[in-house]
Amino acid sequence: MEKTATEAIQDHYPDDFAWCYGCGRLNETGHHFRTGWQGEKTVTVYTPEKEHTAVPGFVYGGVIASLIDCHGTGSASLALHRKNGHHIGDGSQPPRFVTASLHVDFMKPTPQDIPLQAVGTIEEIHPKKWKVHTEVFADDMLCARGEVVAVVMPSNFLSGNTEK
Repeated sequence: MEKTATEAIQDHYPDDFAWCYGCGRLNETGHHFRTGWQGEKTVTVYTPEKEHTAVPGFVYGGVIASLIDCHGTGSASLALHRKNGHHIGDGSQPPRFVTASLHVDFMKPTPQDIPLQAVGTIEEIHPKKWKVHTEVFADDMLCARGEVVAVVMPSNFLSGNTEK
C-alpha cells in the first residue's frame, strides 16, 4: 500500500482554500489528507494518531467520516480537473468542491496504528455535481463505506464574497 499520494490535488488548492481541518495543507493542526489518482480510482492514505481513539485499539468514527468527506471532495476535484484537460501540477488551478451530502456505513471496527486507505470511484451526476463512492481499508479489511455528493464551490465563495 502507498504511504501517501505522491501527487495530491490538495497540494494545488489556492492558499485561501487550503485551510480545511481534514485536507488543508495550511492547517497546522489538521489531518492533511492527500488525494491522488491510482489508475482510474482515487486514493487517500492516512494513519490516525493516538488521540483519534474511540476505545483503546480502535479509531474514532468521526476521523473515518472526515477521511471519506475530504477524499470525496478531493476526488471530485481530480475528476473535473482531468475532464477539463488538466493534470495535477500542470500549473492550472484545480476546481474546489464542497460537500452537499455525506453518508457513512461502518462495516467493522477500525484498528488503530494501521494506515487507512480510502479508495474512491467517481460518478459525474451533473457538470457541477459529482458522486464519489469510497471504501476505507485497514490493510485488506474493509472498515467503512461512504458516499459523498460534492458540488463545485459557489463562485461567490471563490471571490471572497459570501453575501447573498
